[in-house]
Amino acid sequence: MRVPLSWLREYVDLPAGETGRDVAAKLVDAGLEVETVETLGAGLTGPLVVGQVLTIEELEGFRKPIRFCTVDVGRANGTGEPQEIVCGARNFSVGDKVVVVLPGAVLPGDFAIASRKTYGKTSHGMICSGEELGMGDDGTHGIIVLPPEYEPGTDAIELLQLVDEVLDIDITPDRGYCMSMRGVAREAATAYGLPLRDPALLDVPAPNSYGYAVKISDPQGCDRFTARTVTGLDPEARSPIWLTRRLQKAGMRPISLAVDITNYVMLELGQPLHAYDRSRLDGEIGVRRAEQGEKFTTLDGVKRTLDAEDLVITDNSGPIGLAGVMGGADTEIADSVTDPETGAVTGTTDVVIEAAHFDSVSISRTARRLKLSSEASKRFERGVDPMAAAAAAQRTVDLLVLLAGGTAEAGVTELIAPGAPRTIAMRADHPDRVAGMEYGRETVVRRLQEIGCDVYGQDELVVTVPSWRPDLAAPNDLAEEVIRLEGYGNLPSTLPQVPSGRGLTPRQQLHRRVGRALAGAGYVEALSYPFIGEGVFDQLQLPADDASRRVVKLVNPLSDEEPALRTTLLPGLLGALRRNDSRGSHDLALFETGSVFRAGGQPGAAVRLPVDRRPTDEEIATLDAALPAQPRHAAVVLAGAREQAGWWGKGRPADWADAVQAARALAVEAGAELVVRQGQYGPWHPGRCAELVVTLDGVETVVGHAGELHPRVVKALGLPARTSAMELDLDRLAAAGGEALQAPRISTFPVATQDVALIVDASVPAAAVEAALRQGAGELLESLRLFDVFTGEQVGEGKKSLAYALRFRAPDRTLTAEESTAARDAAVALAGERTGAVLRGA
Repeated sequence: MRVPLSWLREYVDLPAGETGRDVAAKLVDAGLEVETVETLGAGLTGPLVVGQVLTIEELEGFRKPIRFCTVDVGRANGTGEPQEIVCGARNFSVGDKVVVVLPGAVLPGDFAIASRKTYGKTSHGMICSGEELGMGDDGTHGIIVLPPEYEPGTDAIELLQLVDEVLDIDITPDRGYCMSMRGVAREAATAYGLPLRDPALLDVPAPNSYGYAVKISDPQGCDRFTARTVTGLDPEARSPIWLTRRLQKAGMRPISLAVDITNYVMLELGQPLHAYDRSRLDGEIGVRRAEQGEKFTTLDGVKRTLDAEDLVITDNSGPIGLAGVMGGADTEIADSVTDPETGAVTGTTDVVIEAAHFDSVSISRTARRLKLSSEASKRFERGVDPMAAAAAAQRTVDLLVLLAGGTAEAGVTELIAPGAPRTIAMRADHPDRVAGMEYGRETVVRRLQEIGCDVYGQDELVVTVPSWRPDLAAPNDLAEEVIRLEGYGNLPSTLPQVPSGRGLTPRQQLHRRVGRALAGAGYVEALSYPFIGEGVFDQLQLPADDASRRVVKLVNPLSDEEPALRTTLLPGLLGALRRNDSRGSHDLALFETGSVFRAGGQPGAAVRLPVDRRPTDEEIATLDAALPAQPRHAAVVLAGAREQAGWWGKGRPADWADAVQAARALAVEAGAELVVRQGQYGPWHPGRCAELVVTLDGVETVVGHAGELHPRVVKALGLPARTSAMELDLDRLAAAGGEALQAPRISTFPVATQDVALIVDASVPAAAVEAALRQGAGELLESLRLFDVFTGEQVGEGKKSLAYALRFRAPDRTLTAEESTAARDAAVALAGERTGAVLRGA
C-alpha cells in the first residue's frame, strides 16, 4: 500500500515538521512494515509552468516527426514573449494547455534544462510528459495535456503536486484494514495520540424499496450488498488533476472519471466498488454461485471457465461480474467517443454503483484458481469492513455528482444478512501474563478503545470487536494489540539459561556428520522448499498405491501448484539440478537432508497452545499426535562428469555406482551395516537400481534406493541424460547403527589375502554371494571386495563369474597359510550351499 504523506495529513493533523521517515518510524513501532519512503520531486527546481500552444510547425527531412512550437508561458520567461520549443510528441494540438520547463530548471534525475540548438532550430525549454516529471504513466505515453481552465504561467510544480513523500507499506494478511488511507490514518492517529477524521463518517440515506433491484441467492458468500444509481453523467468529463495525482502516487493508473472515482474511494475507505453501465444491464442484479463450466469474459477480455465455488454477479443475461475479483466486459463503462461529422460526444451517462461485502475465503480461492489477482481481491482476501459499504457507495455518488455533473437517484438498495457484533471475553490481566510485564486494566482498556473496541467489565472484560478488524478473534489477539501499541521495544528480554554439558542430540550429531561426509565427497548442499504438487508422482512413475502418494495437504498453500508437503526429497533436488544445468553448470553433485511428511490414518485436530503459560505435557502430546510423521531423509543427485578430464587423465562421468557409494558413506557415519542388493522402484532404472537394506530388530528393512534414473523420468523432468540419485531414511539408518561409532582396533600383524572366483547363475545377486562369503569366513575376515565380474563362453551361457578379494587378519597373531585357506574354503562352501556358487576352474 502506497501512502502519500500529503493525503494522510487530510485525516490526521500530523506535526508540521514531521517527515515521511518520522511517520514511518512511528508506524513501524506500531507494527506496520514500512519498506521504503520515496521522495517525489527530489532535486526538482523551476521554472516549471503551464503553457498554451500557439503554433506548431512540422519540420521535414528528419527520420522521425519533429515539431517546432511556440508556447505562451505568461510572464514566467521574464519577457512575456512566446517560448520557442522543439518537441517530437504528437498528442497535443494548437490551443492545448501543456507543462513547460524553462531554461535554468532541473528535472528529477539531475537533468538540467538549457537552451540548445537541435534539428536546425533553437529550443528554449521542453514540453514535458508525466514520466519526465516522475509522475508515472498516465496511459498516454505522451505530453501532459492540462484542462483548459489553467492560465499560462501558473506554477506547475504546485499544480501537479510534484513534491511529496510516499510511504510504501507491506500489509501483512492480518492487517487488511490498512490497505486503505482510512486504516493507515487510524494507525497514525493512534501512534501520535491525535484524533482521526474518519472519511467513512458520512450522512447516508436509509435504504428504500425503489432502489435498483438486487437478489442474493448465497447470503453466506455475500452478506451485504449496496446499490446506488447516478444518471446524467457528462461523457466529456475528465478526472481532475488532484484525483489523478493521488491515484498515481498510490501506484494506480488513471483510466476514466467513473473508474478513477471507484478506485479513489477504494484507496480511501478500503471498500472495493464496481460501476456498471446501466444501459447494458438486463434486469435485476443477482449474486449466486457459478454453474460448473459456466463461461464468462472478464474486463481484461479473457474468456474464463468458472467453477461451482466461484461467486458471480449476474443479470438476466448471465454473469456480469466475478464477485470481488473483476467485472465483466459486457457491462463495462464505455469510453467517450466523438462523432467526426457532428462532433457529438457519446459514452456512459447512467451508472449503477455496487458496494458489497464478500466471503474472504471464497474470493481468495477464485482469484488463485484463475490466477487473477486484482486490487479488489487483495482487499477482500484480507478482510474488508462490511460497515463501510454504504459510506463507500455514498462517497462515490457524491464524487460523480460533483465531478461528472450527474444526478443521484433517490432509490437506495441495501441487503444485509442477519448478524451480530463479535465479542471476546478476556481477563483484564491477560495481556500482562502474555507479555510478562504489568500494564494494568486502565492501559488495557484504553489501548483497546483506541483500536475501535467497546470494552465493558472490571476483572473480566467483554470486548466488542470493530467491524474492520476481522483478525481479532481470541483473547491472544487482543493482548497482541495492547502489546504492540505499548511498544514491543518495552518488553523485557530474558535469555534462557542453557544447561551445561548436554550439547547436540545424537540425531543432530548424525545430521552434521552426514553433511560433512557428503560435502567432503564433493557434493554441494541444496535447500529446497518442502512443498510439492501431486503431479510429480506421475513424473517419478510411482505406483498408484505407493505410500509416497499419501500426502498432507495445506489448507492455505503458498502456491496452488504445490499444495502438499513433500514425501520425498527428490523433486526439490532434481528441480535444483535442472535449473543449474539449464544455466550452464553441467557437472553437478547435489545433496539435501531434511524432513519428509507422512500422512497417518485419521488426521487429528491440533490444539491451540496457550501463550500466557507453559503448555502442559498433555497439551504438547496432543499437538504431537495431530502432526504427521516427519522422518529425516538424505538424498543425492548427480549428472555430468564426476571426475574432470585433463592432462592427468580422461576423467569419468557420474553413474549409479556413485549414488550407491554415497549411501555407503552415510551408513559408515551412522555405524550401520548396509546391504546393497538389486532392486526395482519408481523413478530408478529397473536394471540399474540398488535396494538399500539394514537389519532392524532382527528384520531386514528397506531404508532407501540408489542408482540411475529411468529414461522416462529423465525426459518427464527435463533432466540431463544418465542422471543418478539416492535417497534413504536417516532415522531408520541411525536406529540400525545403535550406539555411537567406535574407532576400529588396528592389528599390527600381517594380512593374508585370498582371491576366489565363483561361477553363479546370472540371476544371482552379487550381494547374496557376498553375504554368504562374509558369514562363512568368520571372525578372521577383515574385508571383502568384489573386483571383477565376467560373462562369456568360458563360464557358460546364463552364468557369470564373480571375483572377490578376501583379506584375513588376526588381532593377536600371524595367521598360517592353513588358517587363511581354511577360512576361505569355509566361505566358499557356504556360498555354494546358499547360492549354488562353484569355484571357477574347479
